[in-house]
Amino acid sequence: MTLKNVNFGVVENFNIIKGLIYGGVLMLVGGCSNGSAKTPAMQTDNSDTAVCAPFDADSAYAYVARQVAFGPRVPGSESHAQCARYLADQLARFGADTVIEQTAELPEIGKIHNIMGRYSVHNPARVLLLAHWDTRPWADEDPDPENHSRPIDGANDGGSGVGVLLELSRQFGMKRPDIGVDILFVDAEDSGNSGDDDSWALGTQYFTSNLPYGESGPYPAYAILLDMVGGRDAVFAREMFSDHNVPSLVNHVWSAAARAGHGDRFVNRTGVAVNDDHLHLLRAGIPAIDIIECANPVTGAFNPTWHTMSDNIDNIDTASLRAAGETVSYLIYSEKL
Repeated sequence: MTLKNVNFGVVENFNIIKGLIYGGVLMLVGGCSNGSAKTPAMQTDNSDTAVCAPFDADSAYAYVARQVAFGPRVPGSESHAQCARYLADQLARFGADTVIEQTAELPEIGKIHNIMGRYSVHNPARVLLLAHWDTRPWADEDPDPENHSRPIDGANDGGSGVGVLLELSRQFGMKRPDIGVDILFVDAEDSGNSGDDDSWALGTQYFTSNLPYGESGPYPAYAILLDMVGGRDAVFAREMFSDHNVPSLVNHVWSAAARAGHGDRFVNRTGVAVNDDHLHLLRAGIPAIDIIECANPVTGAFNPTWHTMSDNIDNIDTASLRAAGETVSYLIYSEKL
């Protein structure tokens, strides 16, 4: 993840880095058989009978802590390999109909794993939920230069989105939503180098080049990325790329947040633009947005622990996990595609 100024234009002209981009407007051009990134008609059941399974924020926190206990999940490390097995095992244990693992050997990175659990796999009305599970190999934003070559724990940046999705997976296993859901953990998002645009979000780049849809099942109607959703007192502004490219989907999710009681966390103002995994889905023709803390009052952008040694379990806020998890749970259980 990095801060960067660019001129917005067609997708070929923006930088494939998870970073921040200030000002301007980006128009994305879809390029796969699913068609352009236009949000389909969506209806959420607003009645009191809409069923929302309880979201256990303490359980989500425990899943974050379990990831951190492996150590930094840097591709090529033993901690990374152990966590990959853990994630696949958890999806199977929680009752996913199918668990798909994509693996690839990448130069200078090593073996990466994209892991997806599919619920109600034959349901043509479906949604994709994703988070990256790898961690930054270097604490290059740490205030102490001595730490700049040390890997981070990645409790928030890497662990929090996965923790929320694991808890949602557990809920989906106990009570299936009316729609199909794909839970995707993407790898190698955070090993990028400043100035090397294509070195970021490698797992999602691989995923969009090898989409497990089409012959094996219908494309998702839309995708929601959860990234850095566990920071202390996190507030989620409308990420700029999401808000420009699929504003109706942002409205849809933010309305669900308000109905779930989290309108104070999902605020109706535009945050900075973040080059993140969702951009590759947009390029592939899948409407996608990013739920991410991108308007922190201290930094103006990301949580202060971003890419520092302070991104540890002590700085994870269960209330932030609850806001993100209950919002997505409400959305999925009341969705009418």
